[in-house]
Amino acid sequence: MFKAKLKADVLKEIIEVTGHIVDEIVMDLDSEGLTIKAVDPSHVAMVDLMLTKNAFQEFEADDVSIAVEMDKMREVIKLAKAGDVISMEHDSERNRLIVTVGNIIRKMGLLSPSSITSPKVPDLELPANVILKTDEIKQGIKAAESISDHVTLIMEPESFSMEADGDTDEVKLKLTKDQLIEISCKERQRSMFPLDYFSNMVKAATNSSSLKILLGTDFPVRLEFTIAGGNGEVVYLLAPRIED
Repeated sequence: MFKAKLKADVLKEIIEVTGHIVDEIVMDLDSEGLTIKAVDPSHVAMVDLMLTKNAFQEFEADDVSIAVEMDKMREVIKLAKAGDVISMEHDSERNRLIVTVGNIIRKMGLLSPSSITSPKVPDLELPANVILKTDEIKQGIKAAESISDHVTLIMEPESFSMEADGDTDEVKLKLTKDQLIEISCKERQRSMFPLDYFSNMVKAATNSSSLKILLGTDFPVRLEFTIAGGNGEVVYLLAPRIED
């Protein structure tokens, strides 16, 4: 059983966080809230999203897993206006999700949860981490997008940097310790990542004022931020591009 009401803005956040990684998601529900774990087809990126029941206007759920297509969820959110409350109810007999937006009732067929890979999120011990303003790194990504298709993240005891190198041009974002919210780094760490994936992950954190980045040399990068007014958490993992 699953029955809930949530603000359209919260549903939009769920779609933005997961939709650029996979076309289908499994929502695992219980009495405490919702979790989504997904990995992209190329196994480059992974997302682990958690929403507590406090993120919803109303929430009731037994232990149940619901598999939905992201395109159908996007069609629903297009019907909603800012401030709208969306109702959802699971019709287990017909394997459908009944979604109400204003006076529109959409009954969407669901997939089988067993047909979608549910990854185990690896427990990585990454040696360095930084908390910075989301707007700062968004500006760095904007500068890098015209230069290269990859970025290099560097953490040092006193600074965080993001570099992009093209055939003729290069760009660098450098934030010193006093420009960061927090930094913990004993020795230099450096890894390269595909810019398109990294950019989409940072853009998904738009509603969070700060972003935590955990890094190790030639290890996946881990990004953490909150959603739904602090009632949800997102963890992204992105595999490194190993340099020759």
